[in-house]
Amino acid sequence: MIPVLTPDEMRAADAAARSSLGPDRGSVLIERAGHAVARAAMVMMGGAYGRRVTVLAGPGHNGDDGREAARRLVDRGSHVRILDPGDCRDLFIDARDADLVIDGAFGIGFRGQWDPPMVIGVPVLAVDLPSGLDAATGAAGALVPADRTVTFAAPKIGMFLGDGPEACGSVEGVDIGVSLDGSGADVYLVEDSDVAAWLPVRQRDEHKWSNALRVVAGSEGMLGASALVSAAAMRAGAGIVHLSWRGAGAHPALPTEVVGRPLPAGDWAETVTSDLGRFHALVVGPGLGRGDDTAASLRSVLAVADLPVVIDGDGLADAVDPHGTHETLRGRGAPTVLTPHDGEFALLGGDALDRDRIGATRALAARTGCTVLRKGPVTVVADPEGACYLVATGDARLATAGTGDVLAGMIGALLARGMAPAEAAAAGAHLHGRAASSCPREGTIARDVVARIPDAIEEVLTGVG
Repeated sequence: MIPVLTPDEMRAADAAARSSLGPDRGSVLIERAGHAVARAAMVMMGGAYGRRVTVLAGPGHNGDDGREAARRLVDRGSHVRILDPGDCRDLFIDARDADLVIDGAFGIGFRGQWDPPMVIGVPVLAVDLPSGLDAATGAAGALVPADRTVTFAAPKIGMFLGDGPEACGSVEGVDIGVSLDGSGADVYLVEDSDVAAWLPVRQRDEHKWSNALRVVAGSEGMLGASALVSAAAMRAGAGIVHLSWRGAGAHPALPTEVVGRPLPAGDWAETVTSDLGRFHALVVGPGLGRGDDTAASLRSVLAVADLPVVIDGDGLADAVDPHGTHETLRGRGAPTVLTPHDGEFALLGGDALDRDRIGATRALAARTGCTVLRKGPVTVVADPEGACYLVATGDARLATAGTGDVLAGMIGALLARGMAPAEAAAAGAHLHGRAASSCPREGTIARDVVARIPDAIEEVLTGVG
């Protein structure tokens, strides 16, 4: 996993590295950083000789890195001009002036405002992170959006939140010799290799009931959710799926392999719990509908279900006790994964407006005693003990109806296969994004993502892509 640092953690690691270098102080780090920036600049420009580069170099370490990169580019034949950030007000830079702009104006500690130049039609390379981007929250002040960011030691949390992804462009992490030991980093970006390590190895003697999953999803008018959850679970490794939905007269178009039966009207908790001992996980909530009777039945199931549960969609609000408390969730003896988008996060009692997206997600996980997967452009997964993962594989192809149901089914299957809740949630989100990213950029719908799940798993396991 890749550590993702807060500004304070990065400053502590940087200070420790500079102190350990003795009389040279940070000059070695500056040389390494400048080399990395110059190398990235040459890649972006297709060379160095004769290229025109404008470097914004401020008073701090980022400015030093930018000036070192400038020196190296000059040595290779580039025409470089270095500008102080204070001289950029009303400055306009276009293709007549430069082939590349390097933003080394300010670093992670910048707190204030500056007047960046107007850059039109010229690629921008940011040093460590774009100047004016809050490294903790991803909030963007005045800045020059980067096409590429070379970041040192580890990425910063703000790169993944708020305006960070758009402000940073593509991000390249560079090791310049700053040790992260003792930095206190406790947020990690999930990679393919992590998911491959987490996925349980299939045993020779497994059978369909070894990874059996129970699903309660769908109701009249929302039966597509039940089909998507079930199909995704099968594709993600559930050996068998038993599905129940609300509405005896409703008939979802289920995958051929799924066993389906409707729930009775009224209290359906006993129907669900009567055979839960045969299963290894439960998914409840997608498309289930809302109402006092539904909420009461769902809480009754949660109170006695002694197996891992994924709660998604309508089930999230229904799982909250009357008067907004979390006794049912906290009283469970088995792991629970909650999968809210921001609106559902608020219904669960989370602070959806807090700019510290990670801190707010951790707080809700601690308050509910559940693993919380908070959906967004970058997904945040936090468990009650404070473990936190970021998943950045998804994109706008997942912004379509039903993809959340797909994710719930995938996580349910991974729990049924024996994965720990936080890892199942993070791996499910990572594979979910990977499956979607292989679909067409336009016109992708949820069932297209389902079809790509096996390929995404195979690619992760074989190191492809």
